[in-house]
Amino acid sequence: MKIKLLQIGKTTEAYLLEGIAHYEKRINGFIPQSTETIPALKDTNTATPENMKLREGELILARLKPDDVVVLLDENGKTFNSVGFSNFLEKQFNQSIRNLVFIIGGAYGFSDAVYKRANFKIALSEMTFSHQLVRLVFMEQLYRGMTIIHKHPYHHQ
Repeated sequence: MKIKLLQIGKTTEAYLLEGIAHYEKRINGFIPQSTETIPALKDTNTATPENMKLREGELILARLKPDDVVVLLDENGKTFNSVGFSNFLEKQFNQSIRNLVFIIGGAYGFSDAVYKRANFKIALSEMTFSHQLVRLVFMEQLYRGMTIIHKHPYHHQ
């Protein structure tokens, strides 16, 4: 199985890029992981939030394969503690799926079409974070989940 993070817009802050790269390297020690960035839309000053979600949704859906298992990182999704998230990951691994795709949307969330395509919705917190910061938080939690599954001494209870 492979894990893919699909995200809208590039990460611009150096400290976030450094942290994300740190966890990507560690995650790849457990499982193949990749990140794909969809460029941010250009005319955001004149587009409505609904129009932006529709256009971003088309770009997201074009990058998904029919057999991908899709997990939206969404503020209205299911919340897990770290052990619960590792259990979710392990359950997906045991399903013999080829690609587990996590998606971080743009500033206004996802289109209805993307919600319909999703297999799961997960919330990282009840709080709202910038989509750039979510990338780092998600990568750390993905790494933490992998260490829990593999009984690596990173996570403490």
